[in-house]
Amino acid sequence: MKNVKKIAVALVLFVAATGFVNAQNKIAHINVQQLLSEMPEMKSAQAELKKLQETYKADIESSMTELKNKYTQYSNEATSKSEEENQKRAVELQGFEKNIQEAEQAAVQEMQKKQQELFAPISDRAKQAIEKVAAAQGFQYVVDASPGLSLIVAKGTDLLPAVKQELGF
Repeated sequence: MKNVKKIAVALVLFVAATGFVNAQNKIAHINVQQLLSEMPEMKSAQAELKKLQETYKADIESSMTELKNKYTQYSNEATSKSEEENQKRAVELQGFEKNIQEAEQAAVQEMQKKQQELFAPISDRAKQAIEKVAAAQGFQYVVDASPGLSLIVAKGTDLLPAVKQELGF
């Protein structure tokens, strides 16, 4: 009876240890930020965003230059104009400045919208590739190893090379 208990305990410990070892092998990691930054689609999306940003920046700088020119003109002419005319000009300048601020806010919102529109399909494609590689290699969990996240030690399997191969680069 003692031998049966010893064998049962040994068997339970063996199964638990085997399960623990197998569980350790079911976790992998990948630096998602690195993957995304190396994807060719991401590079072209970033270039498109930069081009759009430069367009907005040029428009706003042009408006700011126009505002400065009007301010300088109105300041120089202030002594030769009536108080009522100067007040109208001040209101006009304030309205112009408000329009520039609204244009800046609209540009920021448009940039965020465009970024989401461009990056979402790229992110989805990367996620699908990660899931496919993880499933093919038998991993149940994949931890994001991007800098600044909570992964402290990454000595396990790194899926980055396999996912890059899956994506074709």
